[in-house]
Amino acid sequence: MRKGKVYLVGAGPGDPKLLTVYGLECIQKSDVIVYDRLVNSQLLEHAKKSAELIYCGKSPGNHHLIQEEIHQILIEKSLEGKMVTRLKGGDPCVFGRAGEEAEILAQNNIQYEIVPGITAGIAAAAYAGIPVTHRDFASSFAVITGHGRDQEGKDSLNWPALATGIDTLAFYMGIANLDSICEKLIANGRNEKTPVAVIEWGTTNNQRTLTGTLETIHQLVVEKNIQNPAIVLVGEVVRLREKIKWYEKILETEIIMH
Repeated sequence: MRKGKVYLVGAGPGDPKLLTVYGLECIQKSDVIVYDRLVNSQLLEHAKKSAELIYCGKSPGNHHLIQEEIHQILIEKSLEGKMVTRLKGGDPCVFGRAGEEAEILAQNNIQYEIVPGITAGIAAAAYAGIPVTHRDFASSFAVITGHGRDQEGKDSLNWPALATGIDTLAFYMGIANLDSICEKLIANGRNEKTPVAVIEWGTTNNQRTLTGTLETIHQLVVEKNIQNPAIVLVGEVVRLREKIKWYEKILETEIIMH
């Protein structure tokens, strides 16, 4: 029996139209689709009627399938000769564990491809009217896990470098640690008046954006009950939002029309 193949595909940040053409082709031709919590369900409508859909979504404190089980599914299905798409929110290599999955597939001599997707740190920012770089405000950009483990004494982030060495910071999964993130940036040299935006459910119809500063944003997020998934953007580029925000205007127009 021939071995199958696994496509590690980025589904994009939420808006189903932001899936790549190649990502769509992978979904359409696959026998099995293993998909995450943040994948827009509309994308699954492009699957073959005969395709097996396997949910393996992980949310904070609730891991539907642990990573080792996901590895086993990818191996077993591909060894059955099936074409498998592992569909991940955003880009598969930005906090998506594509590296771990590719490593396991390589160890088992299973063919695979990594299909990039649009990551939320860039896309949610753009939909909120915030370019992550701008020649007047920012020439550097970093994506950072905000799901730190400092409560376990395992915080390995280089806070001095992040605070003073990079213009725009995009923290993923950072809502629970937002207070600590802001405190550490200020303590390590970032001005407390630095603008911050928090974008909840970026690029979807449920997108909400809050802006403040390093010293005010945590309280604003608490008051407005912003939850994950959300991107925290820190930097002077946030000031551009009032001039160039566009997506909210489209949503408002659609609400009025309906």
